[in-house]
Amino acid sequence: MRAITITDDHRLELADLPEPETGEGEILVDVVAAGVNRADVVQAAGHYPPPPGASELPGLEVSGHRRDTGEAVVALLAGGGYAEVVAVPEAQVLPAPPALSLAEAGGIIEVAATVVSNLVIEGGLRTEPAGGDGGAAPEPQTVLIHGGTGGIGTFAIQFASALGARVLTTVGSDEAIDEVRRLGAAEAWNRRTTDVVAAVREAGGADIILDIVGGPALGDNVTMLCEFGRLVIIGTLGGSTGELDVGALMGKRARVIGTTVRSREPHDKQRILERTAELVWPLIENGEITLPVHARVPLADAARAHEMLRAGGHLGKVILDVAE
Repeated sequence: MRAITITDDHRLELADLPEPETGEGEILVDVVAAGVNRADVVQAAGHYPPPPGASELPGLEVSGHRRDTGEAVVALLAGGGYAEVVAVPEAQVLPAPPALSLAEAGGIIEVAATVVSNLVIEGGLRTEPAGGDGGAAPEPQTVLIHGGTGGIGTFAIQFASALGARVLTTVGSDEAIDEVRRLGAAEAWNRRTTDVVAAVREAGGADIILDIVGGPALGDNVTMLCEFGRLVIIGTLGGSTGELDVGALMGKRARVIGTTVRSREPHDKQRILERTAELVWPLIENGEITLPVHARVPLADAARAHEMLRAGGHLGKVILDVAE
């Protein structure tokens, strides 16, 4: 099979490799497309090794066909997605959403599972319509999403908005403000030219913050939380260490939550995927969620795909076309 390997000097290189062998509980998937994620870029740079026992190849999500049944599926991986064939625990496979082509679906499951696990399971985002039990409708929850134009951001804005939340977001340019508003953001600010802390305070603060920056943003994020707010950290683009005013955190009765999906056990990923299919697939089917695709790139040009993510400024996902 063709696959992308990472060389000792951190380059991406197309290679011919043996197909993977399945272990207990695993199936083979013939890959149609693979999503490109920041975690892949960090792994290629030598800073995010795969969990023990996982494939050394990059790639955390694919779409394709189960070899045993031919069914169109998406799969959440711990590694190995930049290849024509993957071996994956059956627990980490879902039927592909019918409303997306398989070429698009290669970029859906990592963002969807990440957003559902962190906004809903960890962050407590309500999934039922406010007042649906006949009682008084509570105020909509306010969600702040940092990096609104990326793969996670564009999905999270749509998802939280579809569930009735009021969405705030930060972007990297004035031009991107209109783009994220079209996705459902109520307020958006250029982080390069705006005092985001002051802007969020003026907007009433955030019940849930989804953060990809990490340590350096820790203090500001806690400042922007409402009482009983939750800060969910899913990335460390700015670094892994920062200062925390514990008194401010305690005074707000707030929580700081750090999570990853990649290293979870298959049964835990299955729990997330089942919730993802329950919540997300209907929203894709009825058009409330679309998958913005910035670019589709041939597998052999994976290095160019990584450069797009490093350069920033993209809207939505970058996807590798694997099947010829």
